[in-house]
Amino acid sequence: MLASEIAALLPRMRRFARSLAYHREDADDLVQIAMERALGRSEQYTPGTRLDSWLFRIIKNAWIDEVRSRARRDELFAPEEAGEQVGDDFAQAHQQRLAIQKAVSLLSEEHRLVVGLVLVDGLGYKEAAEVLEIPVGTLTSRLARARDALQQILSDHTKARA
Repeated sequence: MLASEIAALLPRMRRFARSLAYHREDADDLVQIAMERALGRSEQYTPGTRLDSWLFRIIKNAWIDEVRSRARRDELFAPEEAGEQVGDDFAQAHQQRLAIQKAVSLLSEEHRLVVGLVLVDGLGYKEAAEVLEIPVGTLTSRLARARDALQQILSDHTKARA
């Protein structure tokens, strides 16, 4: 029963993992780790509580573990498939999406977490705060600072292109 409920949440788990890791392979690894931890420690899940919040917390903790274990941070480059749309009618929209992805990648870890949960996955402030294990006020201030930082980065990017 729990396994099928977790499986139903796979698209949301993957979307959240992508908002943290940006590389498809890293995101897939995070989801796999979360699945293994959730199924292996299913006795830690409290029935009647939000399964998605529990899983997002596992993904968040797995990502923190991964970041801590890396000796140095890799430079974030656009994935290979990012060049596939060059010359298409959708090239401008694609460039905007890449600029947004790059801007989000430049945010601090705590800002990327709140952006991923609230703006990408659409969790409410209360649920996102529970996932991150922080007060709602802290979440709202981090989100406000993250939005300001994104606007500044994207504004600088636009000025640089002009």
